[in-house]
This record gives sequence, structure tokens and C-alpha cells, in this order.
Amino acid sequence: MSILEMSHVSKAFGGSKALSDIHFTVEEGEIHALLGENGAGKSTLMNILTGVIPADEGSITFLGKTYPNPSIAQMEAAGIAFVHQELNVINDLTVADNIFLCRELTNKLGLLRKKEQIQRARELFENLGVDIDPTVLVSELKTSEKQLLEICRALYADAKLLILDEPTTALSNNEIDHLFGILRKLKEQGKSFIFISHKMPEIFAIADRYTVLRNGEFVSTGKIADTNAHAVTSDMVGASYVDADVYESRELGDTVLELKNFSGTGFENVNLSARRGEILAFTGLAGCGASELMQTLFGVLPPLSGELSVNGKALHGSSVKFMKNGVGMLPANRKENSVVPDMSILENYYLAEHEISRNKPFINRGQELRRYESHKEMLHIKADDCENSIGSLSGGNQQKVFIARWLNIGADVLLFDNPTQGVDVGAKAEIYRLILEFAKEGKTILINTLEIPEIQKVADRCLVFYEGRIVKEFKHSEVNEHDVMLYSTNAI
Repeated sequence: MSILEMSHVSKAFGGSKALSDIHFTVEEGEIHALLGENGAGKSTLMNILTGVIPADEGSITFLGKTYPNPSIAQMEAAGIAFVHQELNVINDLTVADNIFLCRELTNKLGLLRKKEQIQRARELFENLGVDIDPTVLVSELKTSEKQLLEICRALYADAKLLILDEPTTALSNNEIDHLFGILRKLKEQGKSFIFISHKMPEIFAIADRYTVLRNGEFVSTGKIADTNAHAVTSDMVGASYVDADVYESRELGDTVLELKNFSGTGFENVNLSARRGEILAFTGLAGCGASELMQTLFGVLPPLSGELSVNGKALHGSSVKFMKNGVGMLPANRKENSVVPDMSILENYYLAEHEISRNKPFINRGQELRRYESHKEMLHIKADDCENSIGSLSGGNQQKVFIARWLNIGADVLLFDNPTQGVDVGAKAEIYRLILEFAKEGKTILINTLEIPEIQKVADRCLVFYEGRIVKEFKHSEVNEHDVMLYSTNAI
């Protein structure tokens, strides 16, 4: 039985059609994958469903009631909850306080029934098999625990339909398995889910049905059991999709980056070298120390001991010093660590260049615009007006702007920490192509990723981390999911 029916839904922004005559249904007790590239219309459709924006045409029926022009409050009250990719938890409150936020239990005098809130939160967690202390501050939780907290908060509000937007982006394989176990348990209890993800293995592991959107139009729908990953991906990106490895070997130059007994927060005694034109991959379970190493290589975190040299020069100090010596970084979590939301696309682009040129009192706007247009063409950035907010771009195009940010300062050592996080398959392929092009031009690239297929597409070598140490090195031809996971989990 359908609990949600969206019929003939259309939406335009400034004359540009975002959605055109979309049909979308969700059954009771099912996990429905909503698929499409960034810009396909998924977010617009979900924002219409949750009352964030109105549709221009079409109707929404949820649990038998029609909502012609719903508000956020109406849809929340009806039982729809949106668990966003960028988690909306309050770090300075306890876990229990987050669950009962705006729904606090009070006595006749209006005083908080704190003990009862803690007990109810504990019961909620126990029923789901979630091991979280309701009394701790949310800031002390891991990302995976914050994700579960959001889901539990929605369940306490008696949500019947939960929208999960890229829920596994920052989770390890074990954490993903735990999350999927909870989703299956909730599905058995009659809860329904809209599952938004770009990861095909996850979609085929957890979803019952799927719907594909492309360029704001309905493309296909059906049962997951009746299709395959290649067919679904082809529906998502159209004829441009090519299911092939993109890796190409190349001649490498002299050593550019070298670490000797290098230790810092989360890692210790790392010894490695990377050559000009080389692509070196880091991988391991979430929290293995690879991301912290990358942050230390850019001066974000201080080293504790050991030596770091770039082009034969010992480096230490702030990120600005690393930038001045040709090191650039795409950090994980684009929204928190790369995007400056109050700045335009152009301002986000030239931010690094002006950070290392503070002695110049004025910005040469014409020069910056010419540089931007050159990099826009080079990287195939899809942006109408560089004066628009950086938030107007898709995730993949934002990443390209941040890559251009480092090209603008002439960086020849590029640190990419989960560079395709939260971008669609088409944008991923484009980023892989750029990484290989940069390597051909002689740039040295270090990429940290949890996705083994990503390593197989671009990396010359792969270093596997476990609890802050390099435990195995694989050549490109040796990389496979089974062996990498054995070393990542210390199962050898």
C-alpha cells in the first residue's frame, strides 16, 4: 500500500525548469532509493515534500490526506522527517536534550522532567540496539552515533517516513552494516524510508525499489531485484556513462614529499615518499589516522615528532606557510572546511591566493576574473554567474572550484581528503579525470579515501592504515577490496 504519492510535480526557478511532471510513490514498510546526479532534482523534490518550498504544479498525498501547498510544520506533524547529510544536531546539548528538543517533558510548574527524558531516551536506544549514553554531550559522539541520534529523534517524533540523505558518507563499513541492520528492523515495524545515495553497492544492499531522476525529469522506477548497477547508473547519467577504469601509468619524477618517523595526533612513525607526477592513496577504516595525517601535512594539526620535507625543504608551521610552498588541500566535509557560504563563487575561488598575499592591499578584480574564467574552462565548472553564491553550485562543481583555488596559487602538491564525498557518479568520473591530468602535468597527489574502486581508478600505490600506522603498501595492480579490508581491519 502506498503511503506517499507525488503526482505531476513541477517546479521552476527563474524560468529554469528544476522538475517537470514528476511521479514518485513510496510503499508502507519499504526502503525506496531516490537516485540521480547532483542537479537531477532530488533535493528540490524532497524540499517540496517537506514543505520547504512550494511546487508550481502537482499534488502530494501522504497517508491518505492530500496537501495542496504544505508547510514544514504540517509535514512534520504528518510524520515525515528529513535526516540531512549535514547533521542538524546541537553539540553543546546532551543526547537526551537533542531528542526532546522542542518536545520537552515538563511538570505542572513547567520544570523539566530531566530524569524521565534520560530514561525514555535510553529505552528508545535499547529497542533499536543503539549503544549511546543519553547523558553525554553530543560533541563527544562519533559521526555514526550522531547519525543514529538524528534517526532516533525522528522516531521519537513518531515519523512514519524518514528521508535519509547520503547517510553513510562518513561511516566505516562496520558502522554502515550497523545502520542497515537498524533500518531493516524499523522497516519490519512498518516504517518507510527514502534513501538518497550515490553508492551503488549500498543501494543494492538495502533498497527495495528505486526511482531515477535526470535533469529534473522522471527516467525510471522499479524493483531493485529486477535491475543491476550498470543499468541504474546509465539511467542516472545517460549515454555519457562509461563503466571502465580510468587509470593510466606514467613516468614519475624525483621525490617531492618525504616523511621520516613522522608522528602526530592519530598517527605515529609514518615513513613515506611521493614522487613528482605520482598519485599515492591512503585508506583504512574511519579513524585510522589517514585523515589526521593529511591535516598535519597541510599545517592544520601540529606534528609531534619526525621530519616532513617538500621539494627538499623542511616544513612546519601554519597552513599559510604550506600554501606558500606549493601545498594545497581539499579537506573532508566540504561544507564545514571548504565552503565560505557568505562569499560568491569568485571570492571562494581566489580566497587562498589572497591569504598568502596579505601584503597586497587591493584585489585586482579583473585579473582574478580572467584567472577564474581560465580555470572554469579547464575544469569544466558548470556555473552561470561567478557572483552567485557558492551554495548555488552542486557538490561536484563546488569541489572543482576548490581545486581551482589551489591551481590559482600554483600548488604542485595536492592533498585530497575524500574528494568525491557527496558528489554524483558523473562528477566523480570528472574528478578522477582531473586527478590523472594533474599527475601527467607533474603534480604530486595524495588522496585519502574509504572507497577501494576509487583507488583502483587513479592511484599508483596504496598505503593501508590501521590505528595510526601504515600496515601495508599495495602497487596499483595489487589493489583489491578483499586484501585491503584484511589489512584495514588487522585480520592478517
